[in-house]
Amino acid sequence: MLNGLDIESRPADTRVVVAMSGGVDSSVTAALLAEAGYDVVGITLQLYDHGAATHRKGACCAGRDIHDARAVAARIGIPHYVLDYESRFKEAVIDRFAESYVAGETPVPCVECNQSIKFRDLLETARELGASILATGHYVASRALPGGGRALYCARETERDQSYFLFGTTRAQLDLLRFPLGDRTKAETRELARRFGLPVADKQDSQDICFVPTGHYADVIARLKPGAAGPGDIVDLDGRVLGRHDGIIHFTVGQRRGLGVATGAPLYVVRLDAATRRVMVGPREALRTSRIRLRDVNWLGDGSLDAVLATKPEVFVKVRSTRAPQPAWLRAGSGGAVEVELPGGEDGVSPGQACAFYDAAVGQARVLGGGMIASTVAAATEKRAAAMAVAR
Repeated sequence: MLNGLDIESRPADTRVVVAMSGGVDSSVTAALLAEAGYDVVGITLQLYDHGAATHRKGACCAGRDIHDARAVAARIGIPHYVLDYESRFKEAVIDRFAESYVAGETPVPCVECNQSIKFRDLLETARELGASILATGHYVASRALPGGGRALYCARETERDQSYFLFGTTRAQLDLLRFPLGDRTKAETRELARRFGLPVADKQDSQDICFVPTGHYADVIARLKPGAAGPGDIVDLDGRVLGRHDGIIHFTVGQRRGLGVATGAPLYVVRLDAATRRVMVGPREALRTSRIRLRDVNWLGDGSLDAVLATKPEVFVKVRSTRAPQPAWLRAGSGGAVEVELPGGEDGVSPGQACAFYDAAVGQARVLGGGMIASTVAAATEKRAAAMAVAR
């Protein structure tokens, strides 16, 4: 067994497709599997073609990265193919990203890319090539369960853990996916790259959103959705107009800088209303969220989601990839929705973000699933409602 690969047949009899982005992580993944004797095929996806992005440091899946992936494949002696997924990527990821921002949300395109491009479309391609397994360089772990099937776990190195972006992986997909780097640190990965003599051993990690070459999201959205950046009012919590803005696509919940209004106290973006083009601002305490309503929930824990919700289980959740999981309760909401109660509250939660579930707050916790945030309820709103109920 190679780092949880858990394949019963002999390595030489097992074809493994490796998703090669051109970075050090996927390159080491391919090299490890080739060294272990597996029949490895490297595939790189051509996802977009922005001239500036092909040479920008930190961009992935662009021209330079395809060249690097090809060089690595040649170095370790495996076949390598480049597949044109541009139209799929634009429809499933880029267009949805723009639509989400126009709707006043804060999207997480990496989640959508993993769900629809890498672990659906690419997995299908891998099977067409006769592969038993699709391996990636994600820092997350997959382990067999005693009763059959597999479970997803956080990576050994907390700072590198990517489980937040993979909660949407289905149980059926997990049976065919492997993550050989989940129990390694980044330093160990780079050392392996040097041992294998890979040309990407010291290559910079990818940063930000890969298809935004300038780092300015609004530029991409304005190009894809002309007219979406319509002006509107900046208002306080009581609806009083404090100023004007050039489009809600320039704002995100929790933002403080660049609001264009001046008052005696710091103000933060509390809510974005796409229908009225209003940007609502308020004090920091107005950002505190006590309850989240989710859509598109994927459950990876034991039993069925409906049965679990009936018990109102305590779990740990992340609403941002960089934050530690915090205690929460799951419950069934109206209309079949799933709601998350946050007893400790959370600041700056925005519709469009992801909420991942875990069975623990520390260590290599098991990923129980997650969903996309459809709406939020502020802690202050809950307190006012409770006070009114008591008064009645």
